[in-house]
Amino acid sequence: MNDQFKNRPEFALIEWIRGRVRDRHPVTLGIGDDAACLKPSADRESLVAIDMLMEGVHFTFPPATPQLAGRKALAVNLSDIAAMAGRPVAAFVSVALPNNRGMDFARDLHDGVIRLADEYDVIIAGGDTNSWNGPLAISITVVGEPFGSKPVCRSGALPGDWLFVTGALGGSLPSGRHLTFSPRIAEVRELQKAVDLHAMIDISDGLAADLHHVLKASNAGAVLDAARIPLTAAALAASDGRTPLLHGLSDGEDFELLFAVSPEHGRLLQTEWRELTPITRIGEVTERPGCVLRYPDGIAEPLDPIGWTHRLGELE
Repeated sequence: MNDQFKNRPEFALIEWIRGRVRDRHPVTLGIGDDAACLKPSADRESLVAIDMLMEGVHFTFPPATPQLAGRKALAVNLSDIAAMAGRPVAAFVSVALPNNRGMDFARDLHDGVIRLADEYDVIIAGGDTNSWNGPLAISITVVGEPFGSKPVCRSGALPGDWLFVTGALGGSLPSGRHLTFSPRIAEVRELQKAVDLHAMIDISDGLAADLHHVLKASNAGAVLDAARIPLTAAALAASDGRTPLLHGLSDGEDFELLFAVSPEHGRLLQTEWRELTPITRIGEVTERPGCVLRYPDGIAEPLDPIGWTHRLGELE
């Protein structure tokens, strides 16, 4: 196994799959970003995102309800479309329902999906329903389109770019926010109107881990300012022995947006941004590879891609 993936086996599997397939018409961007891109016609690309969520991994009952599980299953896909500077159009919902849960559970689950779809004007256009003796699994595919002329990928960050995040980070799981977060569709629509977004990703695995995805794709490095990273009340109140900053860097399941813009456009955002969701400059992109965390006293240390990782049994 490649050394860079030895502690993150799911990424090794993704790289293996990526090496076995190739992009071809109408796919203009395949495996490796937050959503795939299709260009079935000469003047427009489509975005396609898919996520599978499993009981016991992405949610448990309780504290989740069937409605919240369904909501989250759609929300994580809407967040992926937002990360490509796109708007969602249609969704396809596939579920493996536990045999012992009954019809009310199934209806409540789909009610959570449908309510969020209605909120974001997304059409539920199809899917598949099965049942089995195992736990709930739900997979949703969302089709969308870029707000602008093209999607924003992870690979466009340039040395000197400023790095921003929406909202605040950390504590999503214990606070329950991972079930109720709002995908940043409206925010990215306004960002796309206001500035030229060079690179973007949604923060699902943790700020540090997802920043490393951007840096790898962009062949660049970064310096993050520890004091600037916005933290949630849950991260600040954590009493598990980990610092609030570590929670903000590595907890994951925040589903905020991390994006890179030029310094000129960064200054524009700092003075002109009026949306309800705040944005915060947290660092800058460097030409030198690697990521560094800089503290207010001037001390800097390497920042590894710490965060959530799926465990793939015998692949570890």
